[in-house]
Amino acid sequence: MRFRARTVLAIALLACGCSNAPSGKQYELKGQILAIKPEQNEVLIKHEDIKGFMPAMTMPFTVKDGGLLSGKEPGDLVTATLVVTDLSAHLSSLTRTGHAPIEAPPPTAEGPRILVPGEPVADAPLVDQQGKPRPFATFTGHRVAVTFIYTRCPLPEFCPLMDRHFAAIQKQLEGAQDLRDVRLVSVTLDPEFDTPAVLRDHAARLKADPNVWTFLTGTPADVSAFAQQFGIFTERDLGTGANLTHNLRTAVVGADGRLATVHSGNDWTPADLVADLKATPAPAH
Repeated sequence: MRFRARTVLAIALLACGCSNAPSGKQYELKGQILAIKPEQNEVLIKHEDIKGFMPAMTMPFTVKDGGLLSGKEPGDLVTATLVVTDLSAHLSSLTRTGHAPIEAPPPTAEGPRILVPGEPVADAPLVDQQGKPRPFATFTGHRVAVTFIYTRCPLPEFCPLMDRHFAAIQKQLEGAQDLRDVRLVSVTLDPEFDTPAVLRDHAARLKADPNVWTFLTGTPADVSAFAQQFGIFTERDLGTGANLTHNLRTAVVGADGRLATVHSGNDWTPADLVADLKATPAPAH
């Protein structure tokens, strides 16, 4: 998914598929359509504060019925009903109320170079959930699955889905002798809030085995530089610090510290990533 949202180059988020649970919480949403992706039933909306749920931000949403996008175009002002369950979110209604020019994003410099498979991952002086220095280079000698999340992420098919996928992979790793060297790494994109203590509590809620699954933070500059090489882009709107827009990238790094493969968005499964890990050469013993 590649929608442009202000200075973010891409919001590679397959936002919120339809829920099977009819009893999800409903919220009124007001905003402006910035882009439409009808083949994925997806619409990018710059919305106002959603009372009782999330602050104003730019976010892609899935519509329950693709027909809701009919007759809509970028620039349309809309109201919508956002339905959120424990596992997904979607728009069940989308009504045009007007139209206005889309504010042009400010010019930006060319972004940093993104790694391609086979290239070495640059190290970063990160810190784990125990508050201990944990440069990424310390994972050399292990096959590593790395993803990017933040603990205040509000929509269940964004960061929380990455957490659930990694929890499922951790379970698959139990007793798998051919994957005993594998490590899981979740890097926060909100280091100012996601301190080691916050990440430690988050890891505990996920029942993350600290011997297998590590959560990393660091200075904003160090986290940003590390994430950008994987193709991660973030943007904060004015207002609350929780107002963070980002894309999703999940990668496998080989035991030699080189990028093996990378997935964009959230349409990969735990089985897909386990297959990638198995296809990556294990460290020599």
